[in-house]
Amino acid sequence: MKIVLIRHGKVNYRWKSWYTANQFDEACRQYDHAPVMKSGYSIPDGKYSAYYISTLPRTRETVQNIFGDQDYSSTDLINEVPISASLYTRVKLPILFWYFTGRMQWYFNNSRQKEGRLRTEKRAKQFVKMLTEKNEDCVVVTHGFFMRTLVAEFKKRILA
Repeated sequence: MKIVLIRHGKVNYRWKSWYTANQFDEACRQYDHAPVMKSGYSIPDGKYSAYYISTLPRTRETVQNIFGDQDYSSTDLINEVPISASLYTRVKLPILFWYFTGRMQWYFNNSRQKEGRLRTEKRAKQFVKMLTEKNEDCVVVTHGFFMRTLVAEFKKRILA
């Protein structure tokens, strides 16, 4: 079984430096629906039995840019970990504040985030289990932050 893991292409979206809580949440929604830029990828040669993408449009655009028209399997198991404002304020705060506090809340499973670390790990485990049971050469196009959890789960499964 060979799995090619790809992070989606660069998103054509320009983040601002400062946001209120509502502005940050809206920027995250806009980012999720922004198109990806076309760019070159170096992919290992081979025949792949399956192509897995998340339900977010940027993974479909990325895989189509690389492989053209194929039969893609879309699953929310490999969606990006959602992030939202860590507190509600009308004061503009730097984007690094929103990223840092949102991801800290994710790590500690804070209910202000739509998904906590434990839920993310469960999704990754379900996806890795599915792939290992199918035992096929495949391509997986997913997202940067989620990919860390996914790779960790692959390592656990391989070393088990």
